[in-house]
Amino acid sequence: MDGPHSGRQPRGPLAVHNRAVFKRLMQTFDRLMGRGVIDDQLYEELEEALLQADTHVQTTGEILEELRKAVRNEKITQPEAMRERLKQAIAARFTQEGTMRLAQGPSSPTVYLFVGVNGVGKTTTIAKLAQRLQHQGKRVLLAAGDTFRAAAIEQLEIWAQRTGADIVRTQPGADSAAVIFDAIQAGKARGVDYVLADTAGRQHSKDNLMAELAKVAAVSEKALGRRPDEVLLVIDANTGQNAIRQAEEFIKVAGVTGLVLTKLDGTARGGALIGVYERFRVPVKLIGVGEKAEDLRDFDSSEFASQLFA
Repeated sequence: MDGPHSGRQPRGPLAVHNRAVFKRLMQTFDRLMGRGVIDDQLYEELEEALLQADTHVQTTGEILEELRKAVRNEKITQPEAMRERLKQAIAARFTQEGTMRLAQGPSSPTVYLFVGVNGVGKTTTIAKLAQRLQHQGKRVLLAAGDTFRAAAIEQLEIWAQRTGADIVRTQPGADSAAVIFDAIQAGKARGVDYVLADTAGRQHSKDNLMAELAKVAAVSEKALGRRPDEVLLVIDANTGQNAIRQAEEFIKVAGVTGLVLTKLDGTARGGALIGVYERFRVPVKLIGVGEKAEDLRDFDSSEFASQLFA
């Protein structure tokens, strides 16, 4: 079945960036092991190094506990053996459950709903995915559901013109759920392959805004006759541990099926990725590593883990 992930794409920038993160971690480990003693001080300093890499505190504790058990049970005394155990404990946490491919609906149109807080890159991600799909010969319709920001509507309209995609939009301040309902209905009538729906940036700490998002998800299901094929939570990788809090609230309200991590070309620290996997088991479907359309890439957790310490 042809879908948005046909063909493999390079994932170098993400792998290179996070190799740097964990290379520094391994360098710290080597320095600590240079003391020649495996003691509480070593574990404490290693804990600090993991936390500085933005690894969630619970995950850090679990990694260190695994390391302690391995040292005891296998009577590890050599730095290289302990180093390998640490690498294994970290890499294992990048193994995702479930499919990492974007789902394709049983009938047209396939609908992807994009959610997230302001400024994470939802609209840009939609534009990049639209361009990819259009290049694959798919007919795409964009739903300008972020009606709270006039700039978001205008931005999506510009991208629709650039990519040749259809668009359903309305005036700022209109009901977001109604726009997305109309877009899905239009997608059915026009025979489009994909509907990519933008939503207003919701602050995960605002109950009333999150309730409106729940309405958007419900109305989308009513229009489509099934749940949206993907509800993609877009997260700025630079938000660190706050990404976990965002994911928790959006998963609860919107039924998130996949994550999109943006801005991985910046200073994002790789440890936050571990925390997202560990806590929610929601697969990362796409990653953004730059501003160009081709910088929206598929995420392969096995390849990512294997390259962490290369």
